[in-house]
Amino acid sequence: MARYLIRRLNLFLATSLVLFLVMFIVTSKFPVEHTFALTGLQSPTAQELTQIAQDYQLDSSQAHQFLAYLQQRLSGNLGISATSQNPVIDELTAVLPASFELGIVAGLIALVLGLPLGVLASLSKHKITQHTIMAITLTGYSIPVFWLGLSLSLWFGVQLGWLPISGQINLLYDIRPVTGFLLIDTLLSDSQYATSAFIDALLHIILPAVTLAVLPFTVVVRITRAAMIAIMEQTYIKAAEARGLHTSIIVLRHALPNAFIPVLKNLGLMLGAFASYAMVVEVIFSWPGVGAWLVSGIYQRDYTVIQGGILAVALIIIFLSILIEVIHTAMNPLSRKELYAAN
Repeated sequence: MARYLIRRLNLFLATSLVLFLVMFIVTSKFPVEHTFALTGLQSPTAQELTQIAQDYQLDSSQAHQFLAYLQQRLSGNLGISATSQNPVIDELTAVLPASFELGIVAGLIALVLGLPLGVLASLSKHKITQHTIMAITLTGYSIPVFWLGLSLSLWFGVQLGWLPISGQINLLYDIRPVTGFLLIDTLLSDSQYATSAFIDALLHIILPAVTLAVLPFTVVVRITRAAMIAIMEQTYIKAAEARGLHTSIIVLRHALPNAFIPVLKNLGLMLGAFASYAMVVEVIFSWPGVGAWLVSGIYQRDYTVIQGGILAVALIIIFLSILIEVIHTAMNPLSRKELYAAN
């Protein structure tokens, strides 16, 4: 297992290196001054130009320039935003928690609703129930996320007035950031309005989280259904039924844990699409996350923000994909068997 983890770590490092190389090449192709693309300084002084040339080795070969670029980015120097004149790394760290919070809530919604529906679709003897569930998942998979987000905003936010349609929390609440996750920070706050702030933050996250959860929800239902149908025909399940175990015990203790393994693998494969959907959702609901921040940088041609946002999103996707693969291998006995056989 140690050799496997080392190989996964090497894969992460190699993929990240290729990502930085691509960003280095793309940065040199931006239709602006190279120093501006690297640092975000619009009118640098002569001293600043000298410092930039020294930091990024602009007078050296391309290989030395790439190594200098890599060193600067890995040290946290992502330049400054041409729009706000603030360090990009500070802006990035400020918006990352909101995106993580939205993604986690959406993922939990997809799993909590998708797993039971997938099990129900596989075990139900009624064709109407099966077809209804599969029709819902097919519809959810086919609906464009921007149309769904706008429709939910119109129905539940504008016409019914049940839920807020923009932002993360009402600006009247002053919550001191502790973890960066607003739902947690409101609970940790010592303000007399902490409970009201938590409820308000919860109401704000419902619409964007539900919109973002539709895609993984449909995948979870379909994969769970297919996995459960195959697992319920296995010999050990038949043996458990022969011993007189109740169906709920068989499903919860034996079938569902094994059915979750392919679900986990497919969730890892769709992280890229999930991140793309998250960017659209954040823009629709004015959610202060990486997606909305990056799209704003693209509109304003803020090249350092574009670089920082792309690097952050891509590195997170690479890391989470490899992490899910490791967890999948640890959970799946067949994968561990192949792993040990290969060693």
